Amino acid sequence: MVEGLINSGNDSTLIKLSKTVKVNDTTNTVNPVLGAKVTVESDQNGSWNLADTYSNGIYGSGALNLPANQKYRLRVVVADGRQYLSDFIAVKPTPPIDSLGYFLKDGKIINIYVNAHDPSNNTRYYRWDYHETWYFHSYYESYYVLDPIRDTIVARPRDKFVHYCWGDEQSSTILINSTAKLSSDVIFQTPITQVPLTSEKMEIKYSILVKQYAITPEAYAFYQNVLKNTEKLGNIFDAQPSQINGNIHCLTNPAEPVIGYLGVTNVQSKRIFIPATEYNSQFITVTPCDHCKLDTANTLYKVQDELLALPITNVPIVPIEPVPPPKYWIYSSTCCVDCTTRGTTKMPSFWK
Repeated sequence: MVEGLINSGNDSTLIKLSKTVKVNDTTNTVNPVLGAKVTVESDQNGSWNLADTYSNGIYGSGALNLPANQKYRLRVVVADGRQYLSDFIAVKPTPPIDSLGYFLKDGKIINIYVNAHDPSNNTRYYRWDYHETWYFHSYYESYYVLDPIRDTIVARPRDKFVHYCWGDEQSSTILINSTAKLSSDVIFQTPITQVPLTSEKMEIKYSILVKQYAITPEAYAFYQNVLKNTEKLGNIFDAQPSQINGNIHCLTNPAEPVIGYLGVTNVQSKRIFIPATEYNSQFITVTPCDHCKLDTANTLYKVQDELLALPITNVPIVPIEPVPPPKYWIYSSTCCVDCTTRGTTKMPSFWK
């Protein structure tokens, strides 16, 4: 399976290579292809290599800034020598995103949508993906930490505070739309995603970066087919229930099916922020932790032995604060105290 596109503009080109798995294989839905050589080629003998920087099956490059008057294709040579090649594809420019918007549905869910248009009426077929980032805090705040070397509880250093974090998530669904049946090439309030007000994502401040891609009619038909096949499975990265062919072929064995449809375009993007004050939610945030609660422990004996004796063990726990007399401490589970279990304390460079 080949996922991604050749970015002709000033954004990165990322191509994900993976092997498909059987539909009934619930234990192995992601099977990356490692050690491949991936190259972008032009019809005028240009060549650009994509590196497997993270050794996770994703091959990429910085901005290629490709000439718009050439055609491009992708060549893949895997470790066992098999070769795959896409058709040559012309660059299809992507118009800018006009705006991102949102509205509250039924007083419970934030609906995020995109608006765009092409005054030349040449785009007609669109695809989007998105990256969410949110600022949140753990259910409880801890000012203390276990020092395992001295086997004692000490004040938590300020650079080790784990109450406030940023979480993030990449979209994994297919988002497409077409204006082919409309007189004007106008995208109006195409749904991007929904976020319940009870979600931890909406606790303090939420941001979403939406990327827009112009695609061909053939690519649109391909994604429609993939969408139909993934509706019952969850997302595009799950096992595929039926064969879906695109514009990428195996040179070594022409009978081998290859899933993927490569496009060449510049990418347009836009980001919005949604602070909690926008909707003054009265909802209680539902954390991903299971039933956050507090308990106390007597630390007359070895601290680590006491931790194992707590009723809420079976999960790692964190000291929160002392209770008089000082030999007693309040504890809770790591998930309920340490936001880094699902985020980072490092603020993203774009955050405001």
